[in-house]
Amino acid sequence: MIERYSRKEISHIWELENKFRIWLDIEIAVCEARAERGEIPEEELKTIKKKADFEVARILEIEDEVHHDVIAFLTAVGEKVGPASRHIHYGLTSSDIVDTALSIQLRKSGGIILQGIEKLISVLKSLALKYKDAPCMGRSHGVHAEPTTFGVKMAVLYEEFRRNHDRIASAVESVSYGKFSGAVGTYSNIDPEIERRVCKKLGLKPDPISTQVIQRDRHAEFMAALAICAGSLDKLATEIRHLQRTEVREVEEPFQKGQKGSSAMPHKRNPILCERISGISRVVKANMNVALDDMTLWHERDISHSSAERIILPDSTIGLDYLIHRMIFVMENLHVYPQNMLANISRSGGLFYTQSLMLALVDKGLSRDQAYKLVQDIAMRVWAGEGSLLELCRKDPAVAGKFASDELDGIFDLGRYMKNIDYIYKKIGLL
Repeated sequence: MIERYSRKEISHIWELENKFRIWLDIEIAVCEARAERGEIPEEELKTIKKKADFEVARILEIEDEVHHDVIAFLTAVGEKVGPASRHIHYGLTSSDIVDTALSIQLRKSGGIILQGIEKLISVLKSLALKYKDAPCMGRSHGVHAEPTTFGVKMAVLYEEFRRNHDRIASAVESVSYGKFSGAVGTYSNIDPEIERRVCKKLGLKPDPISTQVIQRDRHAEFMAALAICAGSLDKLATEIRHLQRTEVREVEEPFQKGQKGSSAMPHKRNPILCERISGISRVVKANMNVALDDMTLWHERDISHSSAERIILPDSTIGLDYLIHRMIFVMENLHVYPQNMLANISRSGGLFYTQSLMLALVDKGLSRDQAYKLVQDIAMRVWAGEGSLLELCRKDPAVAGKFASDELDGIFDLGRYMKNIDYIYKKIGLL
């Protein structure tokens, strides 16, 4: 078992070479659409398609002088194409290319992220089914509450990541729009038919209405979906970290051959992968706030969003993809200790039976307040170490006098907490 991570596919989407290649594909697609309408001579279109190319270094060299990335790109391409380049970018504004290309990058990144989530969902499903009937202590406020099963814990996450999948899939569709509507979105120098044809060719939908830019609520929705997914990964990682504590040790993330946990203490097996997931998730979640701020631009457009997006969109998509695959690795190789789960259930002297006992006393005619106080008083004695809840109940006339011996045994039956597990699983389609 060796942890390996090499996700070049998603990082490639954001490399300059690929970004400029998408820009060029879009510019050529516009030229093709215009040629279909007789706006560009066929021979000149052939020249454009044959000669249009660029070198990233040349684009950056020109940008150092003109301080405008799209102009630098167009100049570099024009040097390759020659006179026919007069048809390139005709009637367009920079954001027609940049925003449409960004939609393609986000759509591709989102598709890769969805594939990872599907794999994680599959792993969580396997764990949920494998440990469906493995009792473990449920906790609220970090304190023993009532038993559940480890499978149910995994089933909760299984269903949550199905929702994450749906959210991100929806957000990908919301951002899959292109625009070719000119300087402030009024199609002043380009026919709307061009937009329809080019978007169809690119696998995008024409933005119903835009200014100079595609409105950033779409991108904020995309980032929100990523941030929520990062929150779910942090939640799962934190659960594992808590369950790996020495005092609990119900599960443990994989500890690989040759791995060392501490420079000072050779015994240490620390949950470093889950801690890494929790840490990087904070970056993705924080980036959502930037995306929300990017919605606010002056009038029809400024570029305050642009510089921020060059950081948060690559970082968040690459980062989330990384987190998903780290979590897949953790969950596929998770060490699960059912015997420790049973031991922890027994640690509290049966205190988790208090609700069942209280309700049984209510069924015997006590008011809820009377039953609550009676059971709480006995529970405090259990906390004080006087004995288990069952032992003290058998000795307490106020309780023992209400029940036959076999009735009391029935109240203190672990199986009663498992009786509706199948119902839960059927609700979410696991059975």
